[in-house]
Amino acid sequence: MKTRTTILTLLVLFIGVTMSFAANPTIGTWKLNEAKSKLVPGTPKNHTVVYAGAGDSIKCTIDGVDGQGKPTHNEWTGKLDGKDYPVTGDPTSDTRALKQIDDHTAELTVKKGGKVTVTGKAVVSADGKTRTITLSGTDAAGKHIESTAVYDKQ
Repeated sequence: MKTRTTILTLLVLFIGVTMSFAANPTIGTWKLNEAKSKLVPGTPKNHTVVYAGAGDSIKCTIDGVDGQGKPTHNEWTGKLDGKDYPVTGDPTSDTRALKQIDDHTAELTVKKGGKVTVTGKAVVSADGKTRTITLSGTDAAGKHIESTAVYDKQ
């Protein structure tokens, strides 16, 4: 009887976690729509961004190109609680923090060496088909940059 109760409890917990991520419109695969984006020439482009559930966190996998057109790949796993979580594979950042503002909006902060380098906002459209990222910060040379990247849900 205890085994059956334990299995049932775990199943209910798993379904609850899955449903909470399914309700998050950010979860899924997003492709960069360069025609609708306003990107600074010579800066990195994130062509594909994938958000997936990872236990009680979200895993973000990003593939793109750097300022010289070389392929890039980085990953971040964390919660949307505004706390810093480590980034792997990105030479321009050590941590990222995302904070959920409402069902369709999150604020983000990128840091390198403990110093904020980029801040921004991510907004998923009401129909869930478009995600717009507005960023403001400094590039590796210390120059101020602002960009808007528009992504289409796949």
